[in-house]
Amino acid sequence: MTLPGERGLAVVEAPSVLGLRPSGVQELPDAVLGGVARVARVEPPAYQPVRDAGTGVLNPGGIARYSVQLADVVGEVLDSGRFPVVLGGDCSILLGNLLALRRRGRYGLLFLDGHTDFYQPSAEPTGEVASMELALATGRGPRLLADLEGRGPLVRDEDVVAFGFRDADESAAAGSRPLPPTLYALALDDVRAAGTGEAARGAVARLAERDGFWVHLDVDVLDDAIMPAVDYRQPGGLSWAELEGVLRTALGHERAVGFDVTIFNPRLDPDGTIAGRLTDCLRRALVAGVPPV
Repeated sequence: MTLPGERGLAVVEAPSVLGLRPSGVQELPDAVLGGVARVARVEPPAYQPVRDAGTGVLNPGGIARYSVQLADVVGEVLDSGRFPVVLGGDCSILLGNLLALRRRGRYGLLFLDGHTDFYQPSAEPTGEVASMELALATGRGPRLLADLEGRGPLVRDEDVVAFGFRDADESAAAGSRPLPPTLYALALDDVRAAGTGEAARGAVARLAERDGFWVHLDVDVLDDAIMPAVDYRQPGGLSWAELEGVLRTALGHERAVGFDVTIFNPRLDPDGTIAGRLTDCLRRALVAGVPPV
């Protein structure tokens, strides 16, 4: 099975769990978008379960090295004129994707996630970078990860739109810093108040002023009732139709340069039903958004 326009896509497998744990999210590339040809697979180093004393996070050195390796591969895809679709893995893979762009100019980020992922190490209960990658990408946190290749921040606050999150109370209770006012934030309630389509168009219009923008999808932005196959569940979220509409709007814009998918855990979907539904959603959005070359 192939996608119309598949020649314009370059699917990269990035099965890293360095920012989380080996819970099953590393199996995402095998479960999603089956039949679409892969151009590369970037294997992560071994997972270390001990929290680093210096940085307060798990696997900081491994994540730093992996981010550079992933950035090299994504950069090759970008240089070839194709559209990278990076299948994680946990959310820490965002750092490598953004590093590839930071090497090339000033780019924006559409951050679709049920969580803000803006923790500082002292507030993150287990030191998982998958709960702090947006903070790190904007230059906050241990320098080893917040200043990759001396290029930090990988994305400026004003070049980010955080879209659809619903964890404000949870993160505040844990002691996480809030999103700064310099970063454009659309919580789920804000998205619904504006209308999902209008909110998506507004978000993309802001990001289109940059050299281009990346789209990050953590599947827990979806409603827990339809996407229970994630490690950290919370009530509410977008419907399938809403997510597909947002992705069509974003990926269909001429300034969209790449896309990643993270956190789906196939082990929590034993009959593959959710994987099939996610694949259908992604296929339709990608076909609408990425023309053949």
